[in-house]
Amino acid sequence: MSHERFVTRFAPAPTGWLHLGHVLNAEHVWGRIASSSLPGEKQRRVLLRIEDHDRERCRPEYEAGILEDLAWLGYVWEAPLVRQSERDAIYRHAVSVLAGQGLVYACDCTRRAIEERTSRDKAAPDGALPGELRYPGRCRDRGIAVTDGVGWRVRMDPGVERFVDAQLGPQEQDPSQQCGDVLIRDRLGNWTYQFAASVDDFAQGIDVVIRGADLLASTGRQIRLARLLGRDAPATFQHHRLMMKSATQKLSKSDGATGIRDLRARGLSAVGAQRLVRSA
Repeated sequence: MSHERFVTRFAPAPTGWLHLGHVLNAEHVWGRIASSSLPGEKQRRVLLRIEDHDRERCRPEYEAGILEDLAWLGYVWEAPLVRQSERDAIYRHAVSVLAGQGLVYACDCTRRAIEERTSRDKAAPDGALPGELRYPGRCRDRGIAVTDGVGWRVRMDPGVERFVDAQLGPQEQDPSQQCGDVLIRDRLGNWTYQFAASVDDFAQGIDVVIRGADLLASTGRQIRLARLLGRDAPATFQHHRLMMKSATQKLSKSDGATGIRDLRARGLSAVGAQRLVRSA
């Protein structure tokens, strides 16, 4: 990371209302900026990115609610706000960069078919994560046209990505063993989280990615994608603890009791919400 600037981002998906888990992440994002020793606002910036790449689940009312709740909580970001739904041309250019390296191919496998093939494999490959679906590369050399109606994937050849997480320390991940070839656009034409986040963090010049520990496993493949797109040095990643609903279940957008809108209606103050997540 450059010692002359600190650019990070807060990137909610408008598939539900803001909840306390998001506030915990926001506290880490804006707290890290506030604690930075760099002088001046131009060197210390938080960008707001609305990750509305999933057109089937995202709703404009959720986005409006997220923006309202963030303002109520007192978080200030640098304009302009960026929406992934408006960045199709940027993602297509990134695909052309990868295709020029012979890394992009089309895939007609359904998730169910991949799950069935995975369940038939008696031995999981070294590095595969519990519960993560690994694509075995069935369509790599089938020559399917890269068009609408099929998935688009990027080859993940064997190789370890090493990075030092700012909170969790040294990490090693081999994307080819964890997830296989990465899906970057689905059959419905939606850009995937892994691809859109990788492209945007590079294009927006994000120096530090601060997010929950549930996304740690995504880091190696995102570092790999960014490097293939031309990023010289990866962002610094920091993965913080999650706010849990139970010992084994994290908070989700369906947990109304932790939704900021509901808590506001019941009289909780913005300062109270922030104190609540800090003490959890």
